Parts: sequence; C-alpha cells; structure tokens
Amino acid sequence: MSDIPEPDRLEGAPHPRETHEVLGHARAEAVFLDAFNSGRMHHAWLISGPKGVGKATLAWRIARFLLATPEDEGPDSAKLFAPPPPRNLDIPDDHPVAHRLLALSEPRLFLLRRPWDDKTEKLRAEITVDETRALRNFLGLSAADGGRRVVLIDAADDLNRNAANAILKLLEEPPAKVTFLIVTHQPAGLLPTIRSRTRDLRLASLPADLLARAMHQAGAEITDAAPLAELAGGSVGEAFRLTHLQGLDQYGRLVRLLATLPQLDRPMARVLADAASDRKRPEAFDLTVTLIDLFLARLARAGTTREIPPEAAPGEAALIERLAADPAIAREWADLAQHLGLRARKAKAVNLDPSALILDMFLRMEETAALVAHR
Repeated sequence: MSDIPEPDRLEGAPHPRETHEVLGHARAEAVFLDAFNSGRMHHAWLISGPKGVGKATLAWRIARFLLATPEDEGPDSAKLFAPPPPRNLDIPDDHPVAHRLLALSEPRLFLLRRPWDDKTEKLRAEITVDETRALRNFLGLSAADGGRRVVLIDAADDLNRNAANAILKLLEEPPAKVTFLIVTHQPAGLLPTIRSRTRDLRLASLPADLLARAMHQAGAEITDAAPLAELAGGSVGEAFRLTHLQGLDQYGRLVRLLATLPQLDRPMARVLADAASDRKRPEAFDLTVTLIDLFLARLARAGTTREIPPEAAPGEAALIERLAADPAIAREWADLAQHLGLRARKAKAVNLDPSALILDMFLRMEETAALVAHR
C-alpha cells in the first residue's frame, strides 16, 4: 500500500474496506438484499446518514457482495438446481474478491474520492471533474468477464459542481451491469437530480451498546459507552476521534469550567485556552471548538425541549438546568453558538492566535450567562 494518506480513513482506525461487519444497520442490508433477490436492483444507491455511522463500511460490504456473487444467467431448467438466493451480504475473508478489494486491486471496482495533489503534497479539498474523466474511461471499457462492476463514491459531498454534473450524466444513462454506491453525509446538499436518480439507504445513529461493540471491532476499548455515545451523537467515527484525542476528559474539564459561570474562573479558563493552542497537538484547537459548540447545542436543545439530556460529564445536567431555564434563554445560547462557530472558522482561516480565540469564546459565554442570571 502507498504511504499517501487516504481521505476516507480516520487516523488510528481501520479503513471501512477492512471492516466486514456492519453493526446496527440490518434493515438497510435487508432492503438492498430484497432488491437484489427480487431482480429489482436499482443502478444507483445513495447511502446516507450522519457522518461516522458506518455508511462507507456498508458500501464496501455491498461492493464485495456484488463482485463476489455469481450472476444467475442460465436457462429456467438450470435454475431448478441453482443455489438458494443469498440470505445476507457475507463474503468470506479468504475470497479472491475480498483480497483484491482490500489491496485496492479489483479491476471491476472504481473508487472515486478526493485525490492526492503531488504539487502541494496534500489531499485536495474536493473531487474535481478530472477524476470523473477517469471514471468515464473505466465505464467505457467492458469488464474482462462481462460481469458486474461497481462505482463507489466516498463521499458525494466532496464533488465540486462540475464533477457533480458529470456524475449526473452518468446516472442518467448508466452502463449495463454497473452499480453506483454513493456515500453522502448531507444528502440535502446534493443536486436534486442526483437524488432523484438514486435509491436511498438511510442509516441512523447507533445506540450506546452498538457503538461500544463497533468501537471494540475497530480495536478501541472503552469503559463507559453512554457518555461517549452522547458526545459522539451515535457516530462511531466521531467516537473514535474523541477517544483518540481524550475528548471525554477534555469535555469534563470544560463542564467544570463552565460550572463557575456566571463568574468565570479566569485562571482555569486560561489553562484550557493555552492547552488548545499546543503546537505539538494541532488537533487540540479543533477539538476544543467542537466541544464548546457541542455543549452550547445541548444547552439550547434542552432549553427548547425542557428535557435534560443524559450526562456526558459529571455535573453537566445540573449546569444545563441552571443555564437554560426556558426557550427564550435557549435562543440566546443558540445565537451565541452560531456566532462563535462563525468566528472560529474565520479565525482559523486567517491564523489568529488560537489561545486568545478560545479565551474570548469563554468570555462571550460569561456575558451570556450573566444576562441569563439577571432574568
């Protein structure tokens, strides 16, 4: 395998093609298998849902199944002795197709994803029309054995406008025996005409028990799945990232700091802000911004619904109940979350001091908490 990083691989986690079991999405598998066995296979499947819940893993599982399962093209008399229709998407690990997919050497698969730029030595930010030209060349050739072929797009959200239009043209006139598997985190952001030419397989977030099993399957051991599932929103990918970055511990420190509102503990705030600007851990800033945004979202949602969520850190429930007493106050926190998120994105773009930015975010939260206290 090349040393070039893969855009669809989470650091420290196995790649989706390396994980054969998909947890929590039996219904989606059953829908696809029913279409396959009934002969009503759609030529394009939109595998949608929150980021990190297993969409790519399911896409690779379907691709493995399609490319490894023999086609039934014999006469009706021969069908009397044909094997029964498959009851699941399982393909043995030692199957030649499984080996070739793992090595990215399967000639009947085309993988469309963000490419590597040799000039900048970085992954490109989007999938361009140049990559779709290579796909057209692939589709213009016949499979060596005349069998099925699969196009896996991960993720369609990365397609720029020209590339999206090129994919649309291919979906409008699909070649025979080609199945498109299109992964998307935000289907509403895709061209409506692309959505209308696909069949949707919608995956939901995972509950805590299945998330823990998926984490174990990925090689990560966790002691308490419930808080992690709360923070990760049922996303295995986000749970893996939080675990890798000690996100639960960081969230606990954030909650302890915010418990001092409306009179912010300034020394504690500076410690957290300085930690977020550690040059040895460049991911610390993004993690801190993510956790602040997550807390504010939980705060606003609780104030609107009047339902306190399960705790993701000790003392969080009491803090949320104190700071979000009614829907009007919840709106203040929601507006603040939107404002801070916009400031963080702009600040990152112009390389502002991350420590000063995080400290300023804490001070803005102090101002809002003071307004809430005087109502």
